[in-house]
Amino acid sequence: MKMFVSERRNKIMNILYEKKRFTVKELALHIGVSEATLRTDLNKMEEEGLLIRTHGGAILNDESENETSFSAREKKNKQEKIQIAKKAFKFIEEKQCILLDASSTALELARYIKNQPIRLTVVTSGVLTALELKENPDLTVILLGGVVTNRSTSIEGTLGLSILDHVNVDILFTSGNGFSVENGLTDFNLYEVSLKKELVKKASKTIAIVDSSKIGKSSSAVFATPEDISTLITDNPVDSDIANRLKQKNIDLITPTLPSEASL
Repeated sequence: MKMFVSERRNKIMNILYEKKRFTVKELALHIGVSEATLRTDLNKMEEEGLLIRTHGGAILNDESENETSFSAREKKNKQEKIQIAKKAFKFIEEKQCILLDASSTALELARYIKNQPIRLTVVTSGVLTALELKENPDLTVILLGGVVTNRSTSIEGTLGLSILDHVNVDILFTSGNGFSVENGLTDFNLYEVSLKKELVKKASKTIAIVDSSKIGKSSSAVFATPEDISTLITDNPVDSDIANRLKQKNIDLITPTLPSEASL
């Protein structure tokens, strides 16, 4: 059976996590595709910062390994994510039903929500996000069912999606490995991508909560196109070209208030 590009690249990453390095020849035999196809994949994945090409093969990029470790991602750009969370909270109204993915930015939003005097229903695919929110009795917390893996704090797969047939989701807050005006939100974990695509379909509105280090980057698979996204919230002003193109795509851009604006 023919493998999709994103599925193949996901498999490559899984093998890399396990073995740390491999040759193209070994990988071609393991996956069952040509060496030429794999070289194209590996070159593209190196551009995305997921791995480092070596003579005849590839090794795991330390940064990439850290990127996929949730504890490392949670610590990275923490202050920026807190800033994004405060901006995101302004979009939430009393008694709404919101959906939070399992991203570290959504976890910061959950921590902020937990301490606010607001009644909400929160559906999430994030195990840590659900545990964080359960402390507040004004919040009804629904954790989607599915597979929990050893490298992730996200529910993977679409087993528990039927629960979303029983609630009306006002807003999905989601992040990804990259965001670009051309592609929208992207990630390289095929299983998370398939789940996030379904979350986007179920929500009336999708808000991208993305720290600025990910803007302009693209990963293997798209889960939310620019047409799916109503608002992008980030922690730094973006350059005017990106801002203009977001406007053309009807995506509202929310960035930090400048000191001069804050004093008005």
